[in-house]
Amino acid sequence: MDVTSILDDLNTAQRDAVSSSDKNLLVLAGAGSGKTRVLVHRIAWLIQVEHVSPYEILAVTFTNKAAREMRERIDALLPMPPSGMWVGTFHGLAHRLLKTHWREANLPENFQILDSDDQQRVVKRVSAALGLDDSRWPARQSQWFINSQKDEGLRPHHIQQTGDPHTTTLVKIYTAYEEACQRGGMVDFGELLLRAHELWLNHPELLQHYQNRFRHILVDEFQDTNAIQYAWLRLLAGAGKDQCASVTAVGDDDQSIYGWRGARVENIRNFNRDFDGAVTVKLEQNYRSTGNILNAANAVIARNSERLGKNLWTDGADGELISLYAGFNEHDEARFIGDRIQGWIKDGNSHSDAAILYRSNAQSRVLEEALLRASIPYRIYGGQKFYERLEIRNALAYLRLLLNRHDDAAFERVVNVPPRAIGDKTVQALRDAARASGQSLWRTAQKAVAERQLTARAGNAVAGFLTLIDQLDGDSEELPLHEVADHILAQSGLVEYHGKEKGERGQARVDNLKELISACKGFRPQDPEGSALGQFLDEAALDAGERQADDGQSAVQMMTLHSAKGLEFPLVFLAGMEENLFPHRMSIEEPGRLDEERRLAYVGITRAMEKLYLTFAESRQLYGSESFNSVSRFVRDIPSEYLEEVRLSSQVRRPTSYAKSAGTSRFSDSGADTGLSLGQRVQHKIFGEGTVLNFEGSGARARVHVNFDSEGPKILMYESANLQAV
Repeated sequence: MDVTSILDDLNTAQRDAVSSSDKNLLVLAGAGSGKTRVLVHRIAWLIQVEHVSPYEILAVTFTNKAAREMRERIDALLPMPPSGMWVGTFHGLAHRLLKTHWREANLPENFQILDSDDQQRVVKRVSAALGLDDSRWPARQSQWFINSQKDEGLRPHHIQQTGDPHTTTLVKIYTAYEEACQRGGMVDFGELLLRAHELWLNHPELLQHYQNRFRHILVDEFQDTNAIQYAWLRLLAGAGKDQCASVTAVGDDDQSIYGWRGARVENIRNFNRDFDGAVTVKLEQNYRSTGNILNAANAVIARNSERLGKNLWTDGADGELISLYAGFNEHDEARFIGDRIQGWIKDGNSHSDAAILYRSNAQSRVLEEALLRASIPYRIYGGQKFYERLEIRNALAYLRLLLNRHDDAAFERVVNVPPRAIGDKTVQALRDAARASGQSLWRTAQKAVAERQLTARAGNAVAGFLTLIDQLDGDSEELPLHEVADHILAQSGLVEYHGKEKGERGQARVDNLKELISACKGFRPQDPEGSALGQFLDEAALDAGERQADDGQSAVQMMTLHSAKGLEFPLVFLAGMEENLFPHRMSIEEPGRLDEERRLAYVGITRAMEKLYLTFAESRQLYGSESFNSVSRFVRDIPSEYLEEVRLSSQVRRPTSYAKSAGTSRFSDSGADTGLSLGQRVQHKIFGEGTVLNFEGSGARARVHVNFDSEGPKILMYESANLQAV
């Protein structure tokens, strides 16, 4: 492959990024600008043109799906598949390091990855051992605290103690949790990165080995990196004059929407500062959306400060105007969306090409009801993944016990599934004894049975479980992986147990268990010499941790705006475009959060390829109360020339009310000649204080919509209302 063929079909900016000779390169890639294409072609360029060995390349992304796609595209682009190149997620690569250097990382060889559910079980167990009330110290809250500390690279002894009893208790839980994980050979997702980082810090010779190996590091979705991921990358690359690797970071600060999950937008903003001589290439040509959609997105995101700055454009058509619909309430809004989707389908389009996006999961209920009434098939994107389903978790726990009897989380999950007369008291007694002796639940159970520490009934039941696992292991020793799974499912009683559930759920669970056998049959271990079962369980745990749904049948896609990142649809509805809903009320009050909300709006708008609807409700029942919110500021940011307003009569008109000179706004940002603005607090001599929601008309006939704190919504004649700004 020559230089010309690698650069074929790339635009000028893409070619500059792919062929850059700069040591450090930031590719600022706007939505729909072909960032994955650039990343893959740059790897091909390094191998084919600069003659870099694949062995010297490390490519990092955020999901297993993206990593698989990257490998496939690299293989298709090169004359022969490159060997020795590391391509994977942060967690996957960290896991690979820890599996290779388990001794140096102070881990057992067959350490087990805890998924979120099993992690919560361990947290709950250690909290109970500390004598903490679960209602006051819920395991989910403690789990969040532990994970957030690990994302920041903090062990319990790193956390600054201020004397706050709440934090002190959480640190105690964190400490006890760490001890339990170390004792049981268990590693959660946050631990993978943190321990991999510590592995290099504590073993400089290992760090030097990998620094000498990986001379080219390429990172996708750089704006989503958190503190520990960024530290891990900087440590591997080397800092300042000691930098030994060339780093290519691809990302978009305008699409950084996971701050609540630990992502730091400042990582991409500080790239040029932290990596000497870094050059920035901007990918601004969009291949996804029409001109009007892009112009709207540019107008919304331009209001954010501290941007690295870019402007999306297309050489395609302007396309249809963006439609804006004001529903009387949330039911009217949902009916409108359903009607438009029905029209879309009648025109010969596919259900799966339409998406409804919303800020809060609570919005989906009314939308679902409207789609059901209209007989429109839909699915909630981001529902439970295959490996997260109850029956699959149970099956995997049995398989994990075959591999490692001392996996406490797996033991606890299935010791009484299916029910075998091992009650909560028995399990708690085993927990207490295990903690006191510092041994695993399996070893503790063996001792309890041998020394008759349990009641006769409980002892026999526990002994039966131990015998079952040993028998299953012995029977499966020479079987291929899928036959192991088949044998375990049948002999454990899981198929019969889950099949007894009433209705279609039981059959669905049985079908899922059968699909697990198919998954085992199609699994290809990366290491032919290693344990196929161990590698399968590791991949299943990594897949389960991504929290992303698989593609489904043809149906309208419903999802939160956060779930929509990375996706695209010909038809998109952004529902609930109201102040206090989107942007969310809490974001308005917290520094930095409003900027992230605006980035979320930018992401939502740029999901649309051909047609975009913005909808809102003038009144909305949500969270148990009725609200009267003004139209979202993100709608008001869009210039009127890119919008058309859809009336209740289905008539469509251009919203001249958006023009600053029109002064007849239902959605005016300034209140025309009233001197008031949307969202402003005002005082009325009878109704008290309230918030301005809307305006109608102009001059002496102007009417102002105000939601009063004590009296609720009122529509007042501006001339006689004598409203005073608070």
